[in-house]
Amino acid sequence: MSINKDKPNAPNLRFKGFTDDWEQRRLGDFVIKAVDNRGKTPPTQEFGRYPLLEVASLGRASPDYTKVTKYVDEETYNGWFRAHIKKDDILFSTVGNTGLVTLMDDYAGATIAQNIVAFRAIEGNNPQFLVQMFQLPENLKRAKRIEMGAVQPSIKVSQLIHVSYLLPNSEQEQEKIGNFLNFIENTITLHQRKLDQLNQLKEALLQQMFPGKGETVPKLRFAGFEGDWEERKLGQTDTYFTDGNYGEAYPSANDMSTKENGGVPFLRGSNFLNGYLDETNANYIKKEKHYELASGHIQEDDIILAVRGSLGTLGYATKQNVGWNINSQLAILRTNKSEIWGMFLTQYLLSRKGQKEMFSRITGTALKQLPIKQLKSIPVPIPNISEQKQVGLTFKQLDTMIALHQRKLEQLQNMKQVLLQNMFI
Repeated sequence: MSINKDKPNAPNLRFKGFTDDWEQRRLGDFVIKAVDNRGKTPPTQEFGRYPLLEVASLGRASPDYTKVTKYVDEETYNGWFRAHIKKDDILFSTVGNTGLVTLMDDYAGATIAQNIVAFRAIEGNNPQFLVQMFQLPENLKRAKRIEMGAVQPSIKVSQLIHVSYLLPNSEQEQEKIGNFLNFIENTITLHQRKLDQLNQLKEALLQQMFPGKGETVPKLRFAGFEGDWEERKLGQTDTYFTDGNYGEAYPSANDMSTKENGGVPFLRGSNFLNGYLDETNANYIKKEKHYELASGHIQEDDIILAVRGSLGTLGYATKQNVGWNINSQLAILRTNKSEIWGMFLTQYLLSRKGQKEMFSRITGTALKQLPIKQLKSIPVPIPNISEQKQVGLTFKQLDTMIALHQRKLEQLQNMKQVLLQNMFI
């Protein structure tokens, strides 16, 4: 690739051998409207041979069939729709979350709902390139400028085909760009799929490795462990509870700081990610104020829980979080390590049963909250500490894998955005 920063009608990053200026062309000059089912609402069923693609299935390299919730039967497929989509058609959402695009794969029998239109590249234009071109933020804005409606935004195809885009006339250049970015898009899809599978695995294990309602042992258990789990309310355990209600000592604007100035993270309800604490977008307080608010100092193995705002959201404190502090939205649960391991309790509270127990204790109408008194009444199934560690370590290892795939996915997504900004105009 070569770098070009002097030509206004050429991208910054370009494959070698291509020097011609890109030209501005209307959408209708390089695609045709191939399938448009607007005004056609077919009878659907829960399962079937012919999936009905809706907006939720768009936005990836190819349609996401895991998001399909409706199917049509053979008679409807053959007789109801005006036309059918083909491989390499560009699926474009025109209602709701407008501007989402996906390149149709070779799935025979899929059809599209009336809030999606399918464009087909005119000969001499590369569909993979066009899909990537539509994803450029500036090009998405071009389409959204003609949106109508506030509650349910929509785009008229008759107006969309007159929107102008900058692209090369050379199909060879389009093909090189399209193939390259499509490879990255497919890699992103693979990592997203792996991440989804890991999250689904964790969700399944959370249901199997803790006893269900009316049960005293889990369905899935490590070898060597026997006997019933003992159910106790948190308030009956040797667990320490505190929250970020500091009264008159609560930080004022003058007590705030920044990370660069040595401030201490002052966590709020948005500073959680996948069951752990996340410093991203955290507020910071001066060290002097932090030392004053000693009850909110986070220790390793603490469980931080949102008791106002993002109710029920929680995170486990690792070594990296020691010495942070909490605001009035949060509470700290600090277990006796010889009785309950914090990681074990964290995973239980993240399970469907644990979440249900927490949400059933929310109080208030206009201002909902989860008081410490209510937290203490939550029943927890407790095995011996050795079994707790086996369960907790299993989820800790799984969480590490999830975090690694999440970071890799984010890196790939960021790389793609940089490439889009530099390989298009």
